[in-house]
Order: sequence, then structure tokens, then C-alpha cells
Amino acid sequence: MPDFNPQVQSTSSPFADVRGHHVAIRTPDRDVAIKWYQDKLDWRVVHMWAHGDQHLAFLAPPNDDRFMVELLAGGDPSPHPLPPYKDLVDSLRYAGYHHFCLTVADIQAAVDELRRRHVRILTEPFQVDEINRKIAFFADPFGNVIELTEAI
Repeated sequence: MPDFNPQVQSTSSPFADVRGHHVAIRTPDRDVAIKWYQDKLDWRVVHMWAHGDQHLAFLAPPNDDRFMVELLAGGDPSPHPLPPYKDLVDSLRYAGYHHFCLTVADIQAAVDELRRRHVRILTEPFQVDEINRKIAFFADPFGNVIELTEAI
């Protein structure tokens, strides 16, 4: 059950069966990314494969197969990556993909554990009353932003 008041569902839509599956993240090194997600978030490798000069992997949280992150590595990525940013506010200057979000039962405990595991925390947990959530942000070693959220 949602924790805010969304619009009425449209069961007659031709897209009524759509569900989220994964988000893809471009990384310079699949193996380094896999190790980070395993060591820092306890994620599991669901599948690894190659496609041409690309090295790909699906990773899933420790106890959830409904959402995955696809790592894309190899090939010849654009020579113009996003510039490094100093914090979350600075990261909002750029258009396009920004972050993906993971729900947790206790956001402060999750942030404390990430800090213990030497993960770069971008914001401490803060409350957003408009959506009845506490949220916090952290980054993987390549600068990809990840949000944590807890319903309040």
C-alpha cells in the first residue's frame, strides 16, 4: 500500500502490466562495481554476460528479486562524463538521470552501517513531510547517486 495518495490506478491502460525491473548504471569497471555493491550493500550477482565489447551484470539486493541494478562496462564510453560534484545540491545542476531509490525500515541505522563500511554519504537523513518520508543520499565509487527512503 502506498504511503501517499496517488491517482486512481488505470487497469484499462494498455500499459497496466508494466512493473519496474532494473536501472542501468554505466561504470568503468564491472568487477570493481560488483565488488563494491557486494562489500558495501551485500548485493548478489544474479547474472553476468557479455554483449559485443560490453561486460554486463544484474545485481539484486540481499533479500529482493523484484528490483535490480544492471552494470554496463566496457566499450568506448563518451569522453565527456559528468564533472565531479561536491555534494547533493551540486549534483542537481545536471539534467538527465540522477539517482535510484531504495526503501529501508530504519534509515538512520542504514546510514550508520554505510558509514561504518566507508561509503560516501552525501546527506544525513532528513524528513520530507510532503511525501511522508525520511530520505538520505550516498554515492557509489563512480559517483552514481543512490537514495535511501523510510516511510514515516
